[in-house]
Amino acid sequence: MNGDLTVRQAYLVLNALPNIGPISLNRLLDELGGDPREVLAASTRQLESVERVGPAISGTLKNWTKHFDLAREEVRMAQADTVFVTRDDVGYPALLKEISDPPIGLYRNGGYEFEQPCIAIVGSRRTTLYGQSIAKKFGAELARLGFCIVSGLARGIDTAAHEGALSVSGKTAAVLGCGIDIIYPPENLDLYRQIEAGGAILSEFPFTRRADRQSFPMRNRVVAGICEAVIVVESDVSGGSMITARFAGEQGRLLYAVPGRIDQATSQGCHQLIRDGATLLTSVDDILSELNYLNGLRPAPIPQKEGSDTNESSAIDLSPEEAQVMACFAGGSILSPDEITHHTQLNAATLAPLLMMLELKRAISRRLDGNFEARS
Repeated sequence: MNGDLTVRQAYLVLNALPNIGPISLNRLLDELGGDPREVLAASTRQLESVERVGPAISGTLKNWTKHFDLAREEVRMAQADTVFVTRDDVGYPALLKEISDPPIGLYRNGGYEFEQPCIAIVGSRRTTLYGQSIAKKFGAELARLGFCIVSGLARGIDTAAHEGALSVSGKTAAVLGCGIDIIYPPENLDLYRQIEAGGAILSEFPFTRRADRQSFPMRNRVVAGICEAVIVVESDVSGGSMITARFAGEQGRLLYAVPGRIDQATSQGCHQLIRDGATLLTSVDDILSELNYLNGLRPAPIPQKEGSDTNESSAIDLSPEEAQVMACFAGGSILSPDEITHHTQLNAATLAPLLMMLELKRAISRRLDGNFEARS
């Protein structure tokens, strides 16, 4: 039967077999010529000549039909409009091939093929409103600049990051720690569909595979592996985001952490990362200054809609209060907080968060003297 399989079918079989990790699969493919059909057709002796392949793995490969129903999987894929992208395909994320244990293939819903550089935004499921706001703003700003925002579709920071990218019609991809047919958490069904429509949903796991303690770390290595950089917004010291951060360090990715309150448990992981050498992140400019593309190359920003104002601040969604503050900077004014208070008649308690949000939206910038000016 192995001789009747296509290359893609053979990849599907290898990827789905239990108890064979990606390191062993990649070694088998490299040692046996790169054709997955040759791996399935190899003798027990050939298989066990490969490092880290013993009787358990060779036995699974020789009797793969007992472990995986290929026909049923293909029916499920057709019904869900799912494709399986192998490591040899154009749509396989290029950076992911560089890690030590890349998946030999990924299930994908959605047509996005990772043409743009990616940045991951990850964090706690139990998050604060501050963390959600920061994740959403960074997701929006980076997506607007042309990056694909990658996260895990989980509650909290992941959800906010995806929503931020979608809010500016940017690209975003969700990497799941379960089969691609399982939507978890279930309340993110609508978000799943939005990501699928304009970006990509990815999973290393076959249909119906439930998440477990093994699958989440495997998912986290893919999140980090796809990306140029990883941003941790909120995490406790033992959170799953810390695993993603560790993979980012091991894979040579840029690692950023957003500081938070010192008395907040969800800030402790970020503070630990900063102490350990992660870059403290306060604005998108911190990332742009470090992401040094050859010849200054950066992804193309999302083009503005026809007929829109070319001024950056007017292209940003502003609340009525934020628009009121921005009006103070007409003509290139440089203003102190007190002067803005005088012009807007807003009290200091109301003005402070407005100024912070306008900074995050990159509509204004704070000067070294403490005054503010509109960004050109």
